[in-house]
Amino acid sequence: MHEAPAAEPLILAATDPAAMERAAALLRDGQLVAFPTDTVYGVGALFSNPAAIEQIYAAKGRPAAKGIPILLASSDDLPLVAAQVNETAARLAEAYWPGPLTLVLCKAPSVPPAVSRTATVAVRVPDHPVARSLIAAAGAPLAVTSANRSGEPPTTDPAVVYSTLGSRIAALLDGGLAPGGVPSTIVDCFGPGAPLILRPGPISLAAILNPPYNGEHADRS
Repeated sequence: MHEAPAAEPLILAATDPAAMERAAALLRDGQLVAFPTDTVYGVGALFSNPAAIEQIYAAKGRPAAKGIPILLASSDDLPLVAAQVNETAARLAEAYWPGPLTLVLCKAPSVPPAVSRTATVAVRVPDHPVARSLIAAAGAPLAVTSANRSGEPPTTDPAVVYSTLGSRIAALLDGGLAPGGVPSTIVDCFGPGAPLILRPGPISLAAILNPPYNGEHADRS
C-alpha cells in the first residue's frame, strides 16, 4: 500500500541499518528521500517511477525541460540505464567512478521521459558509502538531483535540506555534512566531438582528456 508523505520528513540516521532499509522502502513506495553524496546532498526517487520523479520537479520547482541524473550503486548497473557506452565513456567510468563525474550517454528504453525528454541520460556512481548503500537497498538506480529549491545553491548540510525542502520529501537520511561541496563534472560522451565538458567540476578538462588506463583515479586537477 502506498505510504502517504509525512507532514514533516522523517529524520533517519544513516548509521542505522534499520533506518537505511526504511529509507529504501520509502523509495520503493514512490516517495522522495534526501541523502548525502560525495558532492552535495541529493533528493531522489526510483528511476523507473515517473510519478515519483515528477514529485522531484514539484519539490524543487525544477523546470520540466531539465532532465534528472541517475545514480548507480555500481558501474556494473550501467546497462540498466544506458543503451550504448562508447570507448571514451567506458574509459572515463573506469578511471573516475565512483567519483564526481557525470557522463551523458544514450539512454536505454527503460529510462522514462520524466528523467530525460531527450535521447540522452546523465549517469554517475557516487563515491559515498551512504549513497551507494541506499541505491543498493532500494534495488534499482535512483533519479537524483541536488536537494535544494531550483535557483538556490546546493548544500552539503542536512539541516539546510530539512529547512528548504521540508514536507516536500518523505525522509532525510542524515549522514552528516557531505564531503565535497562542488557538484560533479558533467561530460557529454554522446554527441560529436565528445568528450565535451557541459559543467565544470572537481575533475578538470586535463584529467578528462588524459584519464589513466588502469582504473586508478588520476590527479583530477
